[in-house]
Amino acid sequence: MLLDLLLIGAAITLYPLPAMAFVLVVSAPRGVYKGLAFIVAWLACLVAVIAMVLVFTGGQPPAPRSPPSIAALAATLVIGVSLIVYSEHRRRRSRRTVAPSASAEGAERPGGSGRSLTSRMDQATGWSAAGLAVLLQPWGMVSAAAATVVKADLSHVESFLALLGFCVLATSSLLTMELYMVFAPEKAQLNLTGLRTWLTRHKDPAIVLICLLLGLWLVGRSLYQLTG
Repeated sequence: MLLDLLLIGAAITLYPLPAMAFVLVVSAPRGVYKGLAFIVAWLACLVAVIAMVLVFTGGQPPAPRSPPSIAALAATLVIGVSLIVYSEHRRRRSRRTVAPSASAEGAERPGGSGRSLTSRMDQATGWSAAGLAVLLQPWGMVSAAAATVVKADLSHVESFLALLGFCVLATSSLLTMELYMVFAPEKAQLNLTGLRTWLTRHKDPAIVLICLLLGLWLVGRSLYQLTG
């Protein structure tokens, strides 16, 4: 369970779309406050999902080959296949969008969408930032974590540490940017804007790679345990 949660947590924290949105959040007026609201809502989603699973299992992992155990593995398999399918869909879509006509259109309207998003975030409240965190949560990966948490045994401290480590790891990129803005706001503003520009250019390959690798891992692990 520990390795699975670490891999899923790493995939979540490296997923580029929430990071891109978070840069806009912390770069806006009162950005530190809005960023904190974003992080709190983000963590609340993770904790709520884990809590619901633990309430369902009673904090005890189901017996091997029992219906709940098989159902969790089957869910993991479906999620893994879905991530692989989405990875391929995203790859094909990114290839179609890199067309001469699209490039020409983008050249005529440089930064238009970016300015619009920045303007909206300038007017957003802490509640808006929190809602954005819920909306941008990579729910497929969070669902994979939920299926893994079924194995958690709360009678052992290792399970608590694994769940805590997952939540911290899945939030680590957001926490790093938030602390950067707190302790070095001017430098952070410049560097995070550059980071968002870089992510905008490379987000599709990153999404494809992250979803593909995690999907393959989940499919392989679930098939091994279902057939082993």
